[in-house]
Amino acid sequence: MSKILRSSNLSVRMNVMKDLKVTLENRPGTLAELTEVLGRAAINIEGICGFAREVRASEDREFVTHIAHVLVEDADRAKKALSAAGIRIEEVREALVIDIRDRPGELALVARRLADAGINIDFFYCATRTRIVLGVSDSEKAQNIFGIKFVQ
Repeated sequence: MSKILRSSNLSVRMNVMKDLKVTLENRPGTLAELTEVLGRAAINIEGICGFAREVRASEDREFVTHIAHVLVEDADRAKKALSAAGIRIEEVREALVIDIRDRPGELALVARRLADAGINIDFFYCATRTRIVLGVSDSEKAQNIFGIKFVQ
């Protein structure tokens, strides 16, 4: 049986970056195209995740698309490059990037602290270097919970 350790002294490092939510066609090569476009524009991908989404266009027809979340530092350049390549950007949001320890229960401590403050987590995924990406309902409040304030 695993045990989740609770700590009143959660030690995290946090940064604020931009998450781009993009729609990709359901066909071979779309991930390659997305990442090639960003690579050619010299935009580093700090984190990425994706999944299939079923969209019902009518009662008798179904379409499957892919939704990807891409974490970048320079959202304006990324948007420009992706748009020029015909890749649809659905949303650009502020995302909290939290550097956590790689051990059992660490993410639970972060999630519980946010939940106890009434902050909803709208999306989450892993980034490079043991970082967690969170899109939250109240970014400023979340930053204050962890004792960090960023100038945008």
